[in-house]
Amino acid sequence: MSDTPKSHGRLSISASLQPRDLMGETPRLKGAWTARVITLFPETFPGVLDASLTGKALQQGLWALETIDLRPFGIGKHKNVDDTPSGGGAGMVLRPDVMAKALDQAAIGTKGKSWPVIYLSPRGTPFTQAKAKAWSEADGITMICGRFEGVDERVLEEYAIEEVSLGDFVLTGGEIAAQALIDATVRLIPRVLGNQASTEDESFQHGLLEHPQYTKPSQWRDRDTPEVLLSGHHGNIAKWQRQMAERLTKERRPDLWRAYCELHDRDPDEDQEL
Repeated sequence: MSDTPKSHGRLSISASLQPRDLMGETPRLKGAWTARVITLFPETFPGVLDASLTGKALQQGLWALETIDLRPFGIGKHKNVDDTPSGGGAGMVLRPDVMAKALDQAAIGTKGKSWPVIYLSPRGTPFTQAKAKAWSEADGITMICGRFEGVDERVLEEYAIEEVSLGDFVLTGGEIAAQALIDATVRLIPRVLGNQASTEDESFQHGLLEHPQYTKPSQWRDRDTPEVLLSGHHGNIAKWQRQMAERLTKERRPDLWRAYCELHDRDPDEDQEL
């Protein structure tokens, strides 16, 4: 491994056994929600998390991001972090002894706190808005970004790690998924979005997809904004929005629609009132 630091904007990223606070030049509010990410590619962070409102909140210290480079915990002269699969097969598997050292480092300061440890894995349980909400109410989270054929099963069992999937597809590594899950969680932290009410009426918040949105001009290419949205009658607008949310959910996500109907004791095959 080269000792030459890798450029990362205003910071220099080099191999270290200590978590790297990527926004160390900014204040961190006491008790700020913290994401710790175990990765072979710490230079990919903060990535998109440094943009827009999440980036502004990161700069303000409303939440914190730390990376733990897996490579320095590797074995031997070349700091190997993986080995061939037991029983044969293609690819390589991240070693349990290497990952355990990184996990122990990530656990420092988390004892007695609400701090989930997550492995980004296509075989994990699907990520949901409800899970993002639960994570946002914790003190922080540790995420393992897998590579190659994954992580040795024994370390997942030993540390009772929860496997979570971004969707039914496979990525080359967990870094993109980690940034997506962190973004979905951070935006639910109070003060991050500025107007917290904006999270209360969006897709999945009430078990439904979000209703269609419109803005000015009221007519565009012979397409009109629905009259009810221009009426100023808040009761009728709310009714229309709920009806459209239900219709879209029934058409596009029948799985969500069935769950919603079961929760509200409704027939999923009933016609929608429009």
